[in-house]
Amino acid sequence: RVLAASIDLDVLAVVRPHEEPVIRYYADAFHVDPVDISDIDIRESEYNTTESLIRGIAAKFLQNKHQIGGFDCYAESDVLPGSGMSSSAAFEILIAEILSEVYNGGAVSPIEQAMVGQYAENVYFGKASGLMDQMACSVGGFVTIDFKVKENPVVRNIPFELDKHGYALILTDCKQSHADLSDEYSLVPNEMKAAARVMGKTVLSEVTVKDLLAHAKEIREQCGDRAFLRSYHFLKETDRVVDEVQALERGEIRFFLNHVIASGQSSFMYLQNVYPPAERMHQSLAVGLAISQELLDGKGAWRVHGGGFAGTIQAFVPLNDTNAYIAAMEAVFGQGSCYKLRIRSVGGYELKA
Repeated sequence: RVLAASIDLDVLAVVRPHEEPVIRYYADAFHVDPVDISDIDIRESEYNTTESLIRGIAAKFLQNKHQIGGFDCYAESDVLPGSGMSSSAAFEILIAEILSEVYNGGAVSPIEQAMVGQYAENVYFGKASGLMDQMACSVGGFVTIDFKVKENPVVRNIPFELDKHGYALILTDCKQSHADLSDEYSLVPNEMKAAARVMGKTVLSEVTVKDLLAHAKEIREQCGDRAFLRSYHFLKETDRVVDEVQALERGEIRFFLNHVIASGQSSFMYLQNVYPPAERMHQSLAVGLAISQELLDGKGAWRVHGGGFAGTIQAFVPLNDTNAYIAAMEAVFGQGSCYKLRIRSVGGYELKA
């Protein structure tokens, strides 16, 4: 189970369809080679590239019996790449939304678009990511998602406005890119699945904390201590989501913030995704979390954002303290490193002239 939200940073594209089976993506920020979607085979040479995501999305559309076709587009993005703000998921949903609107009359649902994006990232890009980022981008708003049935995730919107409860969401870019950390991200689910196998299961959602503790000795011996600790985090976090959602639905903001802090502490201690294990000199997320704790202890909340290891941290800051918080963080991480965000109620969509 997860709790996620869509934020008001956009990737926006102007699109022109054509009859060639080629997708051309133009952007000032980076170069993307044209992708011939008449060939949808996996290419190992394309692993970890934008081109692989385009090809993978086209392939999954065909597998799901949808239409695909070529287009040219020019895109601009407010989403900082390599920051933990889900830039890859936003890109995937953009491509899926274009194919849905232009070639399928908008019939591909946000949930299916998210699953298509995850497939492209897992199979064609080569990163063992989950589905949360894509789902938050495609559905919009605060959402809680139960992924226990992988093929049919249960998604529910939660009507909640932070500012009405006196808080702002601020993300700080701690100036350490996570763009080259695919192996670290892949190890997280791989170690959890290895622990599940020791208990005779495929994934951890099939077991309980009691099961995990009963098999602690075998898991440590066969998978290592980190696999046990990451599994403990996963199971406790899955339960914690229920309490967070109930707090939002009841408007109990302090209870919610306490759970955000507990979640972040668990990520740091047990999931161990605040910095790569071999990194001694550069632990910028930990620095940001320490400063946030000093500034917000007793009145706000802070935690690692996204997949971690680098990128951004998130903080829930009282509205009266936002200027002081931003000034203190930007004094350390640089001017413009803080983003004051709003939760946006819509995901991917088409603007028609």
